[in-house]
Amino acid sequence: MKARGWLRTTVIVLWVSLSIGAVTAAPSAEPDAAYRKAYEKWKLQRVDDLKQNWLNLAGLFWLQAGSNTFGTDATNAIVLPSGSTAAHAGSFDLRGGKVTVEFVPGVSGKVALKTVVAAELQPDVSGRPTIVELGSLRLHLIKRGDRLGIRVRDLNSPNVRNYAGPIFFPLNMNYRITGKWVPSSGEKTVEVPNVLGDTTAVPVAGTVVFSIAGQQLQLTALGGKPNQGLSFVFNDPTAKTDTYPGGRFLDSGPVSNGTVVLDFNRAYNPPCAVTPYATCPLAPKENRLPVEIPAGEKYVRSHGHQ
Repeated sequence: MKARGWLRTTVIVLWVSLSIGAVTAAPSAEPDAAYRKAYEKWKLQRVDDLKQNWLNLAGLFWLQAGSNTFGTDATNAIVLPSGSTAAHAGSFDLRGGKVTVEFVPGVSGKVALKTVVAAELQPDVSGRPTIVELGSLRLHLIKRGDRLGIRVRDLNSPNVRNYAGPIFFPLNMNYRITGKWVPSSGEKTVEVPNVLGDTTAVPVAGTVVFSIAGQQLQLTALGGKPNQGLSFVFNDPTAKTDTYPGGRFLDSGPVSNGTVVLDFNRAYNPPCAVTPYATCPLAPKENRLPVEIPAGEKYVRSHGHQ
């Protein structure tokens, strides 16, 4: 009896010890005050970016060759928000790969801050897109592959006022990881898809090799410069339930001594998560991680856009 009692006690002690070990084997270190302050500042900047650049989008219209009329009337090729301007305000003319805007008499429109009757537009890919002002609306030309379109921004959009803010996983410093930087030869490209169904060959600066849960992983940088900071688009199994299906964005600091810090607490959704009028890249196959990353921004499917 004594032997059996001793054995039972020993088993219980071992079970408790192992149970405690299972819970605390990989504790998440508490972020210090400086980290929390920087993190909260980053979140505020993220909200400001969404309000300034994405939540106020009110339309995206792909142009057809020839005249594309615009105004609030439903018969226009480009239907603008009700009450924002005249029923028939003008047209965008696409000919030979160039786009001009022309306003109908009596409609006051501005291009590059000047009131004009007509003007040629430069697309966003030029680095200096031409901004068309029409009351509270701001319109500009975008180019995606062979497509040319007009993106409409409404400075009075209720989406900005009604935005409840992003939702994040709890901070977990286990997902702030230092990886090894492996530069590429400069000749490699990765095919990056987007929500339009297009793919773009993106030059690869290199990859970051790191480990999560004992598994070696890697992410390919799709933008930025090693001496300034890198950009990634990735997804992971949380995309099935908790995060944006097409993948999340992640920015790093510069490469230092051959290493890069990947802080997945700062993983964030692409603009397509809050507006149907963005043309976001999706995670390429090289950046589809097999390990869950329950850190960073979540995605509420009932509130967002696919």
